[in-house]
Amino acid sequence: MSSSVALAPAAAVVAVDVGKTMAAVLVTDAVRRRLLGPLEFPMTAVGLGRVITQAQAVLSGTPIRVGVEAAGHYHRPLLSRSVWPGWEVVELNPAHVSEQRRVMGRRRVKTDALDLEAMTELLLAGRGVPVGEPSAVIIELTGWVGLRQRRVATRVATKNQLLSQLDCCFPGLTLVLPNVLGTRVGRLIAQDFADPHPLACLGASRFIRFAAVRGLQVRRPVAERLVAAARQALPSPGAATARQILAADLSLLASLDEQVQVAEATIATLLPQTPVRAFAHRARLGGSAGFELRGRGRGSGSVAGRPAAVSRRRLVPNPI
Repeated sequence: MSSSVALAPAAAVVAVDVGKTMAAVLVTDAVRRRLLGPLEFPMTAVGLGRVITQAQAVLSGTPIRVGVEAAGHYHRPLLSRSVWPGWEVVELNPAHVSEQRRVMGRRRVKTDALDLEAMTELLLAGRGVPVGEPSAVIIELTGWVGLRQRRVATRVATKNQLLSQLDCCFPGLTLVLPNVLGTRVGRLIAQDFADPHPLACLGASRFIRFAAVRGLQVRRPVAERLVAAARQALPSPGAATARQILAADLSLLASLDEQVQVAEATIATLLPQTPVRAFAHRARLGGSAGFELRGRGRGSGSVAGRPAAVSRRRLVPNPI
């Protein structure tokens, strides 16, 4: 079901604004009469049970619709239909909640009470994406996609740190190899010749043989330029410390490369088992939980995150 299509009217709506350890709830009937709240409760089974008991005491009629605003991963325990007593559960895009506050003239003021009011208006207008019980494949795939995104971000930061240390160890290397970590010979230099002195003593011919023993064919012009750069490298007072840090960064980079490869292989295995419609529903919600299937060029992977665009057609006019 598309989130742009209004849901059937509900007898009452339960807006839930989730935080890290606490959540806030507001129960409103179809004529915008407050039945319960706003009130806070701890994100525990006991806390939720008390809120449900209080809500059931003031609710009548069906259906009852619960709206939970997406909040990273904090909202996920309350997004399952199994924790609510047979009530319909929908997920609300936080960008839509923010825009609804703007319609109500309170965009720059953010409190739990105002968020609950905006969520209530969206729910009464039939907005939100219905939530079903997620399949095991979707849960597993979401986890692996998140892992890959985090490892890729860490790998980029590690490469930047590694290059700065390599500049201290081997000044002038990037004049010969602008993309040091993007070439096999560059990785060989970083691993075995962070100190340029041994390379300067080795010479071009012996360096070519050194690389060949390790399964790497280096052309003589490249070898000669590398040896010349090593002989012309200026001494650096912090080179010894930089080489120690560089060794640690190289070890970390190798581990990150391996983890990214494992994640991508697992994602490729899971993708054929994934219902495309489920991906579409999650992608429309945006944020860290949303992702879609799309190609982004060679080496970029096939799964990427994209925040959902906010459509003003979905906003609810201020009833006041």
